[in-house]
Amino acid sequence: MIQDKVVIVTGASSGIGEATARLLASKGARVVLGARREDQLKKLAEAIQSAGGQAVYQVLDVTDPADNTRIVEQAQKAFGSVDVMFLNAGIMPTAPLSALKTDEWNQTVDVNIKGVLHGVAAVLPTFIRQKHGHIITTSSVAGLKAYPGGAVYGGTKWFVRDFMEVLRIESAQEGTNIRTATIYPAAIKTELLGGISHPGSAEAMTALYRQHGISADRVASVVAFAVDQPDDTNITEFTVGPTTQPW
Repeated sequence: MIQDKVVIVTGASSGIGEATARLLASKGARVVLGARREDQLKKLAEAIQSAGGQAVYQVLDVTDPADNTRIVEQAQKAFGSVDVMFLNAGIMPTAPLSALKTDEWNQTVDVNIKGVLHGVAAVLPTFIRQKHGHIITTSSVAGLKAYPGGAVYGGTKWFVRDFMEVLRIESAQEGTNIRTATIYPAAIKTELLGGISHPGSAEAMTALYRQHGISADRVASVVAFAVDQPDDTNITEFTVGPTTQPW
């Protein structure tokens, strides 16, 4: 059931995060929005509230452990609990390794790996204590197969795949009933392309997304499906993308 669940969404200011927050709120979830752009968060929260939903927000840098702790605390303060943590924030600065964009390599690790670690560390004590919870992450089809230009980006997404599977197994072994779901999107229309600084990679990816890209709403519906499953049912992985894209 989605109704009345408290759901934290990171990367909520646009794309998959925004679409998911809107959809879950329309189905009765109480959403806690986190991202770096306060103006976008405020606008989204007000839109959800105007439509009859419940939403609060907090400026969130997922690379900061304290920010992650604060958003969990805010969820508990505003709504009394946390049921779902959707770790959706991510960046995709693809480029050939020979371009040696080492600053981007480090930033990608900080956001795509450490951002997940910090989010899990912030919410796990609550989920362990209450013996239920649901952690959902946005990986990528680049976390399932190798793509030229995506060595570092794909590596971070492969990490997410392994990390989430171990989290699921350990929770089952420990009896904490924490569900997990990892989503592997292909070409979804979001702001990810704006973070590609390498001209050749940007041109190729823009052409790909222009030809095949589908709306972020399509991924939001997958998240809603996962959240809506009975507590005794865990669907671990979802791969979602355009019908026309050969991935």
